[in-house]
Formats: sequence, C-alpha cells, structure tokens
Amino acid sequence: MDGQPPLIEFRNLRKSFGSQVVLDGVTLGIEQGKVTTIIGRSGVGKSVLLKHVVGLLTPDSGEVLYRGKNLFQMSRKERKALKSQFSYMFQSLALFDSMTVGENIALPLKEKTRLSKAEIRERVLAQMKQLELENIEDKYPSQLSGGMRKRVALARALITQPEIVLFDEPTTGLDPVRRAAVHNMIARYQGELGFTAIIVSHDIPEVFRISQKVAMLEKGRIMFEGTGNDILLCPDPVVRRFIEGDEEPDEEG
Repeated sequence: MDGQPPLIEFRNLRKSFGSQVVLDGVTLGIEQGKVTTIIGRSGVGKSVLLKHVVGLLTPDSGEVLYRGKNLFQMSRKERKALKSQFSYMFQSLALFDSMTVGENIALPLKEKTRLSKAEIRERVLAQMKQLELENIEDKYPSQLSGGMRKRVALARALITQPEIVLFDEPTTGLDPVRRAAVHNMIARYQGELGFTAIIVSHDIPEVFRISQKVAMLEKGRIMFEGTGNDILLCPDPVVRRFIEGDEEPDEEG
C-alpha cells in the first residue's frame, strides 16, 4: 500500500575501506512486497550495500532501518529473528556439488529450523513442485543445465519462506534467453509469494521490466531513483552513458 514507510531504509549510509570511500551518504527506501533493483558500474559498492542489509558489514556512520528500527541497535535476539526473514541468491549460486538437489534445497531448513526429517522432505518436495523441479531430487548440481541450477538456487533461497530475498547478479554468465528466463522466474514467484526483492544487476535494460523501482549508485551515492521507464527517459549524461553501455572499466565490487 502506498504511503506506508519503507520496509528497509538506508539513511545517509557511509562506508570506507582504508582510504577508499565506497558509500558516501546513501539514502534509499525499499518498499515491502516490491522488486527494487540497484544498478551501477562495477566497483561502486552495490554488493557492499547489500551486505549492510543483512548485517555482514557495519556502517561507519548512518543507519539501516528495518520497519523503522535501527538494525545496529537491535538486541542479539531481534537480529537473529530478523536474519531468519532474509534469504540470498548470490551470483556464484553456492550450490554444494557433493550434495544432491534435494539436500541442497533442504540445507537452510536443517540449519535454521527444528523440523523433523519428514517435515523437511515434505517442504522440499512442495518447493520443488512449485518451481517445476520434480524428479531431480537425487541428481547432483553438476548434472544440471545452468538455467536449472539457477532454479535450484532459487528453490533453496525460498524454502524458509523468507520475507526478503536478495539477488546479487543472479544472471551472471547466462546467455540472453536464460537471462530472460531467470528474470521471468523471479518476477513470477515474487508475484505469487509476495516477498520483497532487492536485485543487484548489470542486465540493462532487461531487468527494468520486472522492477518496480530502480536505484543507480554512483560515486557512493544514489544518483537516480525511479521506475524503469523513468530511468530510460532520464536526460542525465552519466545515467545515459551507463544505460547505453558506455561504461568505464573499473575494479569489481
């Protein structure tokens, strides 16, 4: 519902590593039940921003708020409860080759819940059915196509029924057809399940199609915030250069 405060809010967030200033006053709201995509050149700190959301990094100054409460002033118990609301799908997927597909998907439930083996298996099979992954429970990731592995990674990210899912470059290394398939998959299940999605992506302009909000990070700040259509019409030369693919080489980050 419009008018309600953001689910997650960055306020004047600053983070440096030695003499390198990565985030220099980032302010951004993430709305509940929507897809927000963060774009920007390599090395501008998109992944660093994501790591602040889950408390993997602590800001030098500024705040990260969840439902209006400062993450870094929460009690250990509150932080633990909040962490259980998050899930991630990183670019490397991090599927374990030594585990079957079923074991990979079950892993967060084994780590985070006290469900019985039977309950875990029931949840895993239901999740696999929902993502059209039937009959591959006993296969290993190395036996699957790249697109199928992405779907297994998404199944694992969604198995704990999280409120917020972070996608860090979820289509890296895929061809255009498979990239579109992953975007469609994210949009479809986000629509069905209603989770809040934050995507860090280089897939421009394709990712705009599934995003309700796009934020561009440049020189440590949010220099643009709006819809995918807004950014395509934005006259700012820095934004235009980035969207048109005239990106200056930079270090990864």
